[in-house]
Amino acid sequence: MTLVPRPSRDAPETDIFDRRESRVRSYSRSIPRQFTRAESVWLHDGSGGQYLDFLSGCSSLNYGHNHPVLKQALLDYIAADGIAHGLDLHTDAKADFLEAFEQLILAPRQLDYRAMFTGPTGTNAVEAAVKLARKITGRELVIAFTNGFHGMTLGALACTGNAGKRNGAGVPLSHVSHEPFDGYYGPDVDTAALLEQRLSDPSSGLDAPAAVLVETVQGEGGLNAASPEWLRAIAGIARKYGALLIVDDIQAGCGRTGSFFSFEGMGFTPDIVTLAKSLSGMGLPFALTLFRPELDVWEPGEHNGTFRGNNHAFVTAAAALRHFWADGSFQADIVRRGELLHSRLEQIAKEHSLSTRGRGMMRGIDVGSGDAASAITQSCFAQGLIIETSGAHDEIVKVLAPLTIDDVLLNTGLDILETAIGAELAPTLGVAA
Repeated sequence: MTLVPRPSRDAPETDIFDRRESRVRSYSRSIPRQFTRAESVWLHDGSGGQYLDFLSGCSSLNYGHNHPVLKQALLDYIAADGIAHGLDLHTDAKADFLEAFEQLILAPRQLDYRAMFTGPTGTNAVEAAVKLARKITGRELVIAFTNGFHGMTLGALACTGNAGKRNGAGVPLSHVSHEPFDGYYGPDVDTAALLEQRLSDPSSGLDAPAAVLVETVQGEGGLNAASPEWLRAIAGIARKYGALLIVDDIQAGCGRTGSFFSFEGMGFTPDIVTLAKSLSGMGLPFALTLFRPELDVWEPGEHNGTFRGNNHAFVTAAAALRHFWADGSFQADIVRRGELLHSRLEQIAKEHSLSTRGRGMMRGIDVGSGDAASAITQSCFAQGLIIETSGAHDEIVKVLAPLTIDDVLLNTGLDILETAIGAELAPTLGVAA
């Protein structure tokens, strides 16, 4: 029997959270339920409510909740007293992951990267990438882009554009220049050419950079998708001026845009790639910084982290690679489903004179304001759909459904979204709801 969204009508019990948890929490404010279990595309609360999950842990759960193949691999490993924490010691779990990653991801794509196991989350991978670029080049400046998001620790936060995130730093965030992303000034302005002009002019005030750090699709910045032509130009500029090109694939990677890496088929190869979120396949903390072998100039222990050896994550990551990426069938299905998502969102947007954003299974609708987007996501939640926003003003309603979702449930969630948008925007446009 196919489940359907069934929101709980009971008032949430929040006393312990209000009493003991910091005000810094965010998602729980707009999704006020205490969840008890999850499977596939569903979250269940303690009052019998079941919610279709179009948030997917901000793309940390590309394969859904508790996928049975990944879960069984982890259960078997734990039952056999497998090593949970190993710093950077050699373990069977790490070897198995590296072999699967080499055979199923790197070799078929003709990529030759060393894998650096950083701390457990995406910002750790970005910190390592930026530090390595500065170490190699002897330069300080990093070029990042408007609306980019790269993490919350100070080095990664300096590369992040969002003022609300930056304001929490408490210290100056320096040695980064935020240049205009593709389309920032509209479709008629080539921002790659502007960057080239600035770097070529010795009086522009822009220092020679250590790195150029870019997302091919800006997840938190509003689902802005750079064109292959623009990305190739940026890659060429980095190479010309002796900077290392870093692609932040933390949210856009692991299949979210249709291929394992978001830059595949675009005609350039990054010097450094950061991965996290769905790398473990099951929401377990795991991040990687990948770089060309000749860039591996670290001294032993020069950059490390206590939890860089999450063997449980290695186990589920290897299982995910072997289950989903052993041939091209999963990728083909993501591409097909991404086209379905695109078609539905375009239809909804056209009905209300709106526009869509994104690529693959990383798409959304610009509804014009954060207030409208918030009202729409709250209406969706009341109907059993968990969905969130992104963008400079939180104006983008962002669909991050699990990549494994079937077409029926994807359309079910999009039906809820369509109804919510119609109810919120139709009165404004003078159309009967």
